[in-house]
Amino acid sequence: MAVNDETRPGAVDLRLLCAAVEASGEAILITSAELDEPGPRIEYANPAFTRMTGYETRELLGQTPRLLQGPGTERAVLHRLRASLEAGEAAHGEALNYRKDGTTYTVEWLITPVREPDGRISHWVSTQRDVTDRRAYEDRQALMVRELHHRVKNTLATVQAVLNATVRSSLTIPEFARALSGRIASLARTHALITEDVAQAASFQGLLRAELDPYDERGRLALDGPEVTLPSELAVPVGMALHELATNALRHGSLADPTGRLEVTWWVEEGPAGRSLRWDWAEHDGPPAKYPTREGFGHRLLNKVLATQTGAEVDVNFAPDGLRVSVRMPLPASRA
Repeated sequence: MAVNDETRPGAVDLRLLCAAVEASGEAILITSAELDEPGPRIEYANPAFTRMTGYETRELLGQTPRLLQGPGTERAVLHRLRASLEAGEAAHGEALNYRKDGTTYTVEWLITPVREPDGRISHWVSTQRDVTDRRAYEDRQALMVRELHHRVKNTLATVQAVLNATVRSSLTIPEFARALSGRIASLARTHALITEDVAQAASFQGLLRAELDPYDERGRLALDGPEVTLPSELAVPVGMALHELATNALRHGSLADPTGRLEVTWWVEEGPAGRSLRWDWAEHDGPPAKYPTREGFGHRLLNKVLATQTGAEVDVNFAPDGLRVSVRMPLPASRA
């Protein structure tokens, strides 16, 4: 006696299969088998597919999936897809598709053949998903890894330069140890600010606060300026310069005197060559600022390193009541 398909163990009612496909969150498309234009023709699209593409079912039936392609769709991907289908093989890949409204999305698809008992392919079944967000996240992660590698390489070079310069400018071993420890700690603070930011940048105010907040007592500090974001290639040398200024103020300048004050103001200036960050460091009511008898690390950092690495113009004035430093530093055009 023949066994009815519906009573065979493991058989699933066709209505249940249809309900599962209709309810699936995966976009499912069934097309005819012919590969040459005007085929393959769409014979079925589930609701997830219409939501993903913006087309209604009636607009899709009888059309070819090529209506989802556009100028940004990579031809090489389509050629590989065609080769797999011509060989009668399942095909997996990603491509840039276009919705009905013209917006793009990255689609991941798996296309498998449906065969007749004689082995002939009668249809193609394609399951698809929109992976635009995932791909953007993966691309962002890859970019961040590349930027991290680049920044680590630059940081190691910076540490080597700081070490060599500290050796040259230190008169005693304790002085060397104290100066190097402070400079490495400053670099660490700057990189912590950069790493915490999605754009791998740091604000000028954040760099100032990282160096000066421990000494902000009794209203001795006055910091005033707009939000200005510096990319990592500017933030690192600026952070180092601020550290040297803060250290000098604490040891020899206004912060070494109980009545001394420090004012830092900054603003963005528009000019023919583009945007620049202007900032003034002004110490008041401290001991007279004396011109250094030898070129120390901080002096060299302001006048040479900062100018070389950021293109800044630096003016240093040893005023009777405290050090004055004025800096004009070009900003990247895309940064605020």
